[in-house]
Amino acid sequence: MSPALVQWLKPDPSSMIERSRARGRTPWMDGVHLLWSVWIFIVPLFNHGFDMRWLGFTLATYPIFLLFYYKCLSSARGAQEVFALALVALCMATLPWYPSGLTYFIYGCVMLGGCYRNMRVYLLWVVTLNVFVITECVYLGFSWPSYVSIPLTTLIIGVTVNAERSSDEKDAELKLSHDEVRRLAATAERERIGRDLHDLLGHTLSLITLKLELARKLRERGQEQAAAREADEAERVARHALAEVRAAVTGIRSTDMAAELASARLLLESSGVRLDYETLPADVPQQVERTLALVLRESATNIARHARATQAWVKVQVDGPQLTLCIADNGRGGLGDEGNGLCGLRERVAGIHGELGIVSARGKGTRLTIRVDLRRFAARELPASDQEQAA
Repeated sequence: MSPALVQWLKPDPSSMIERSRARGRTPWMDGVHLLWSVWIFIVPLFNHGFDMRWLGFTLATYPIFLLFYYKCLSSARGAQEVFALALVALCMATLPWYPSGLTYFIYGCVMLGGCYRNMRVYLLWVVTLNVFVITECVYLGFSWPSYVSIPLTTLIIGVTVNAERSSDEKDAELKLSHDEVRRLAATAERERIGRDLHDLLGHTLSLITLKLELARKLRERGQEQAAAREADEAERVARHALAEVRAAVTGIRSTDMAAELASARLLLESSGVRLDYETLPADVPQQVERTLALVLRESATNIARHARATQAWVKVQVDGPQLTLCIADNGRGGLGDEGNGLCGLRERVAGIHGELGIVSARGKGTRLTIRVDLRRFAARELPASDQEQAA
């Protein structure tokens, strides 16, 4: 196979194949639609049966149909229109001798939808092409069911398939926006960490170095008491710096939930849902915070896709060692305990020894309540701090 042909068959970065791959789907998912081409072999049953003319046209045109269909999937959005119309032209050119070619027309109309984001423009194209094909069918003396079945088939299948594609593209755009928020939040956090470390440690380490150098020189001169004072001062500065670093680390750990809250707000508002939220306390253990951030991410996705809500809330309450996170919406409710990914949420919450409560009366929204006893985690984390202080 020549390099030019290989390059021509290679999927374009903006093609349907590559867009499917970007959404995490197998790039050949749309190949399943080829099963509809079985109608090429069914149409003769309603006409003159299978004969040599049908066999000859099938052998000659079906490979061309497969090539055009592949190019519809692998071409850029603008070029896809050319190959979709080529399928229509293949039908109209063979229709006088090959009624099975109407299947190519249906495929052409369906694949044309991938070229237009505006559904009205797409419907105008389908109606126009149907006028041309029905006119040819009338001229050729086709039976009247063809005049009804072909327009209905192209409209129903075309609108259904392309509505699904439009929904997939919207979900992909929302996911990209979601991921972009997380990326920007992570970048901003890295910059903040760099500034904090520079501000906290730059001056402090320089001061400790000077104090220790002075203590060494004083000791060399025999001024032991003055050297001990400088060493004690260096130790005091080092302990103060350690406390500041711990405080900075606590702030760093709180960014997981902050990023998810910002991302959830973007996702929900792009779906017409207003989100009001409260943030977690700064001293929440890292494992708890990350788990709650994942719960929030999945809950926000479920609200955007299934709840049909206009308002959502994220509320936080701390009562002694008990942390309560409530995620609620004013949507349609009526969820089962294990529906819409709730089983996965239960497993996540169980992983931090928490409890998940669900209230979802039909027509009254859904409320998820997560309760976690922070004493389980404090018992693990405090000894490490004590050991650092002791050191």
